[in-house]
Amino acid sequence: MDLSSRYMGLDLAHPLMASASPLSMTLDGIRALEDAGVSGLVLFSLFEEQLQAEQDFDDLLQLYGDDSFAESLSFLPRHGHYSEAAEHYLELIRKAKDATNIPIIGSINGVTSDGWIQYAKQMEQAGADGLELHLYYHPPSLDISGREVEAHYIETARRVKQSVNIPVALKLDPYFSAFGNMAKQLDQTGVDALVMFNRLLMQDFRIDSLQIKSAPPYSHPGDIALPLHWIAVLYGKLKTSLAATTGVYCADDAIKYLLAGADSVMLASCLIKHGPEHVQTILSGIKQWMEVQGMQSIDEMRGIMSESAVPNPEAFERLSYLSTIAAGKRA
Repeated sequence: MDLSSRYMGLDLAHPLMASASPLSMTLDGIRALEDAGVSGLVLFSLFEEQLQAEQDFDDLLQLYGDDSFAESLSFLPRHGHYSEAAEHYLELIRKAKDATNIPIIGSINGVTSDGWIQYAKQMEQAGADGLELHLYYHPPSLDISGREVEAHYIETARRVKQSVNIPVALKLDPYFSAFGNMAKQLDQTGVDALVMFNRLLMQDFRIDSLQIKSAPPYSHPGDIALPLHWIAVLYGKLKTSLAATTGVYCADDAIKYLLAGADSVMLASCLIKHGPEHVQTILSGIKQWMEVQGMQSIDEMRGIMSESAVPNPEAFERLSYLSTIAAGKRA
């Protein structure tokens, strides 16, 4: 049985990868993920805001008291754009590449165009096998149009892709008025993969203390519907690889994503909840299903339930919605 897959130009032993999460924040955590059997992993995200905050604090320390006497300038060395968090991240990439035999993908959550490119180049130089850009730009302004937001995504993708020689994936959110067209435009920039979908940190309210808090960031069983739909719709229509990254807790979830057309299935919440070894439970379930179906490879099953492959593609369209309503009325 051939479980191998190819994702954004990288050869994988099987489609199950570890997505960006706290599990990959240390070398021990990365080794544990490889020992558990993931075929590759995305490191935890490097946030540009965090790096900028450190840089601003460092600059403040450099300037504090420098008008007191000349010798004060020698208290702290000037580091330019040095960031402890960035250097730690790059060193983790280097160590992970030396200590493992699976693809290591760096993850950037940027804000400015220069920030994206700067850290992308540094991760490439550190030895990362690829990059995953966590794009989230939905400003609360009433004066910024949807076209401007889309242009920001497309330009960021194009500039980063042109600045490095390693594969680049975009981890997206679904909040576009026409996501299919947006995916097509991003594909035309030459990016190597689209990852669907980014789980956003949303706000919740504490009604007892009237404070804002962050909602839990983890996905839940049953959250696969939206990415499953879009992977099935996009499969075979784009050049870029497709990855699923939401709601995978059991083999059935992963199988559905593969049937829709995913090249890679990313795991995070289930590994945090059940431990990294849970990847073997999911992988075993995929093998058992393939045996029952008489399938010999992942390629044989990939995309056979996509919109372009099923005999009733209208199931992905409005007609399916109307049929569901009619069935509900009959019940």
